[in-house]
Order: sequence, then structure tokens, then C-alpha cells
Amino acid sequence: MRSNRATLRAASMAATLPMIVGALALGIPAAHAADAPARDTLTGTKPAWATAKADKGSTPDSAQVSARVYLAGRDAAGLGRYAQAVSDPSSAAYGKYLSAAQAKARYGATAAQVAAVKSWLAAAGLKVTGTTEHYVSVSGDVAAAEKAFGTQLHNYAKGSKTYRAPAKAATVPDSLDGAVLTVTGLDNAPHKATHSDQLPGPGAVFKNAGPFSSYYGSNIATTLPKAYGKPIPYAVQGYTGKQLRAAYGAGSYTGKGVRVAITDAFASPTIAYDAATYAKKHGDAAWKTGQLSQVLPKNYTHTGADECDASGWYGEETLDVEAVHAVAPAANVTYVGAASCMDDDLLDSLSKIVDNHLADIVSNSWGDIEANQTPDLAAAYDQVFQFGAVEGIGFYFSSGDNGDEVANTGTKQVDTPANSAWVTAVGGTSLAVGKGDKYLWETGWGTEKASLSADGKSWTGFPGAYTSGAGGGTSKTVAEPYYQKGVVPNALATANNAAGNRVVPDIAAIADPNTGFRVGQTQTFPDGSEQYSEYRIGGTSLAAPVIAAVQALAQEARGGKAIGFANPSIYSKYGTKVYHDVTDNPTGSGLAVARVDFANSVDATGGLLTSVRSLGKDSSLSAVKGYDDVTGVGTPANGYVDSYRRR
Repeated sequence: MRSNRATLRAASMAATLPMIVGALALGIPAAHAADAPARDTLTGTKPAWATAKADKGSTPDSAQVSARVYLAGRDAAGLGRYAQAVSDPSSAAYGKYLSAAQAKARYGATAAQVAAVKSWLAAAGLKVTGTTEHYVSVSGDVAAAEKAFGTQLHNYAKGSKTYRAPAKAATVPDSLDGAVLTVTGLDNAPHKATHSDQLPGPGAVFKNAGPFSSYYGSNIATTLPKAYGKPIPYAVQGYTGKQLRAAYGAGSYTGKGVRVAITDAFASPTIAYDAATYAKKHGDAAWKTGQLSQVLPKNYTHTGADECDASGWYGEETLDVEAVHAVAPAANVTYVGAASCMDDDLLDSLSKIVDNHLADIVSNSWGDIEANQTPDLAAAYDQVFQFGAVEGIGFYFSSGDNGDEVANTGTKQVDTPANSAWVTAVGGTSLAVGKGDKYLWETGWGTEKASLSADGKSWTGFPGAYTSGAGGGTSKTVAEPYYQKGVVPNALATANNAAGNRVVPDIAAIADPNTGFRVGQTQTFPDGSEQYSEYRIGGTSLAAPVIAAVQALAQEARGGKAIGFANPSIYSKYGTKVYHDVTDNPTGSGLAVARVDFANSVDATGGLLTSVRSLGKDSSLSAVKGYDDVTGVGTPANGYVDSYRRR
């Protein structure tokens, strides 16, 4: 799973993450297999890359397998239906949320179902290693796994590596009567091996060089070449909470009484100090005792730089925590860290929030490309999102930082789990906040970069190459949800399927690191010392916590009543003045900023790098009038927060 954070050095982390298709979109157990009357097929458990051409033969019977058997619960279809009804403003059930205990009692697995699943697994020779409200984990050899799931496990070439996967979709006894939702772990791409490890210290320092603008356009680069026929401003040093609150219509709301959760991998060892220091330096309200809390695993895994790069995630947590507090300074923030960047661990973090109702709003700044998704894990993710919906919990996911992903992967695709029909996908913009914290305009976030020529008189190859931009586009696997119909242009919805598919994103906020947010974090300096320092940052990993914080303000405006899964409400307000309708060309001419960076990321001893960054150039995606696949319905404007007031 990669973090979506777009720093000025564009760091990211990789692992896998899938989504949901077909009948699984409502958590419905797989259909009865006609050719095997005694067993039910778990659709999607054979990955697409496990082809006959890639088959390298049977996996040895003695090889070890660790798997999770996810439980469908007592009424999977009913869970999906109620999740929709309780989230739809036009439904009689709107806002009639269940407590975590009520949701479990109505939709969770029964003791008899759990016992039956465990008995079946044990009878096949697998060892039950754990049981939660959501799954039964098992381990054993390949022979036992093949017996349990009615399929052969083979080795398959995937890229330059070889992984294990089922030769056909897994099945389960129909005597279990639909108790099993899916199974994960039968394929092991990437590896599922874990080992305990201590978290490393803070990562290497990164600092911005300057000159800067304090607000958009405050410092014009008069000594540098023009762009688009006019002088351009230096990039802002990084907007603060005061500027973002003004841009997105916070008014007097602070998020008081609202609980926001943040999920990422691992945990920054200096987050409390960094968040407190940052708030004090920038005039944000001081953190109160207990206002920031953490829920962390006992052990961490996959911490190395060649796996999840644990220290690289510290900046992600720091950004998310400081951005939420800057925009919603009175909201309670709970950070729920995963043991690693792998799906199982991230799922566990999300489940903790739902099972214990730790928050009403959940910000998630991580994801992966849709091509890496598999329906088995997708079913598990969407079941958690649906349980959240019936409890009044909304999940917000960043849409990605590589535009249409063509430059990154060679294939046009969206990111996941932002493509889920059960989450709010948050796209990104370039934001101009002027003097007196006045909102000027936004473009869709998409950057083209050109460097200053050797003689300093021109921009080499202007406007230059594409570097990054807000993720978006049309899913290839997820059907169009009802709330997008009539809003999303038909050309987008039907781009990959005549019947219509999910389009990403739903809503947007500031993401461009060239018009980004200032954060403060303890980092490791070249002399080995660990010091607090600040830098400008962006990415849809910024947009997601900003929108989560705005939703906290909206929930406060609503008298504290949870908004829950927000998409039906967000789309019901489409076309009104509560949104900034963002386009790529808000001023009628090209837009760009000048940026000066340290070549060594720390100081001027290694020289300076000067470049021009054009705005509103997001790969093949475009922000246009109305809904678009860069910014969704737009960004919150004055009136958005108040639109949630209960009248």
C-alpha cells in the first residue's frame, strides 16, 4: 500500500490493496456453484495474474500458508441495504444509526457460524490461530489449504517474481450456509511473512529553500523569466490553518465535540511534541489533555526501507494530525496506526475504529492502483465500510497523486480504495489564498515542471514534463453507485463499461505541494541530531484530512449528529453555491509559480535548483465546469458547513 503524500521529493510507499466487484459490492456471499453442488464458490479468489501462461506448476504440499477466512455475518445483503438507506437523505431511515453493539447483533456473525467455520477448517488440517468479529485466521500446509478450499495452489510468474495462487476460485462447503464472505492469503503477492521489529528513528531532514510568498502572489519573481506572458509569484511558504479555514468557509465552527480518526501505517515517535509545537507556532488552539490519542498495535512488521519504510510514514501521520487540527482545532483526534502497510494490518486498523466506534469521521491518506486490487480483500474492505455506514461513520480516502496513472504505470486507471462505492474519494486542487485570507481561485491539481536555463534567461522546454496530479478517472471494476447517476457526465461513467462505473473523486481540497500546507516534524539532520523543522507539503494526502476536518465542522453545525457515509449528501448539494466549481483555467490565462529548492534537500551548500511549476495540468484529466474527474463536485465554499445545519 502506498501513502499518497506528495512531498517536494515525491516519496511514496508500496504494497497491495484491492477493491470489490459484482455481487460482493453488497457483501453478498458468492453464488452457488453449478458444477459443484456441495460447495459454494468464493468469486474473485483466483487473482487475474494467475494465468495458464504464467503457471509454473504445483506449490509443494509442505509449503506453509497463512490465511484469513472472512465471515459474511448473519445478513450480508441486509447490511448493504441498510448502509445505503441510513446514508441517503431521501430515505426514511436516514440518520437512524446503530451502535456498534447493535450492528454486530443485527449483521455480525453468530457464534454458531463461527463455530461451524472453525470446525470445517480444523477438519481439513488447518490450525486456527485467531478469531475476531470479522475473520478466522488459520495456518497450515498447502495440502490442508487445498483440502479446505477445494482448489490447487500453483506457483505463477508475476513480473520478475513468482508467487503462489489458487489455480481456480476457492470454494467452501455449502453446509456453511453462506457464513463465509471470502478468504485472503491463498495468494501471497507480495509476501505475507512478518517479523517483529522496533520502529526506526525519524527520517532524513527535508527543508524548502525559498524565496517564498506568504500568500498567493505576495512575492513576484521579478528577476526570473516570465511564464505565460507575465511575471509569476514565488510558491507560498505553506498555507496555515487560518488561511485554509477562510478558504473553505469554516466561519466560527471549530469541530467541538466531534471525533476524527486517522489511519496510516506505524506511528511517529514525536507526534505529540510536533503537533503541540506546530500549533503554538502558527496560532492554532493548543491541544487539550486527551484531545490527541493513539491506538497502536503491540508489534510492528515490514518496517524496512525495502518493504514499508516505516520512518517514511511518520510525515504522513504528522501531516494528517496537524492538518485536521489546523482546520478543526476543537475536534478530538484519534490516530489508529497499522502494524505495517499491508492490507491485513490496515484492515485491522479500520476494524478497530468500527468495532469500538472510535470516531464518526475517518481520514485515510493511503492507497494503491486499481490493477493491484483483488476481489477477496475488496470484499473485506467494503464490509468494514458498510458496518461503518450503519453506525454513522464516514471514510475519506485520498484519490492518489499520479493523475490518470499512465505516467506511473502505463495504464489509465484509478486508485483504490478511493474507488469503493462506500467511501468518499477526495481529489486535489491548487489553491490561491490572497491578502487578508481571501479565497481567490483553485485549479485542478496537476503539475508540469521546467528548469531554469543555464544563463537564467528562459525556462528549458517550457512548460516541461508532467510530475504529479490529483488521481481520478473511471473505475474498471466498480459499478456506478446510485448517488452519482444524474450528476457524473455519461461520458465519464461509461468510459469503461456501457452500463456505467464508479467515477473518482467525489469532492476535493488543496493538494498541490506548490500551493501546499506547512507542517512541522522532528527530522534527522546531517549531523545526526533530531530537530523539529518545517516544510511545505501537499498531495491528496493533504486533501483528505482537510475534507475530514471540514466535515467535522459540518457535524458540529448539525448539532453533533453524525453525517455518516457522506456521498449521498455531498451529491445532493451538487450545483449549488456551497461548492467552488473548480476549473483548470479560472483566470483565463496560464498559471504558474516559481520554486527554488535545495539540491541536497537541507541547505544551500549543494547549490540551488530553480524551476517553474505550471498549475492545472493533470495528465489526461481535466477540471471543467460542473462535475469532473479531478475535483468531483468541487471544493467546500462559504455555506457548505452551514448547509448541514438541522433546520
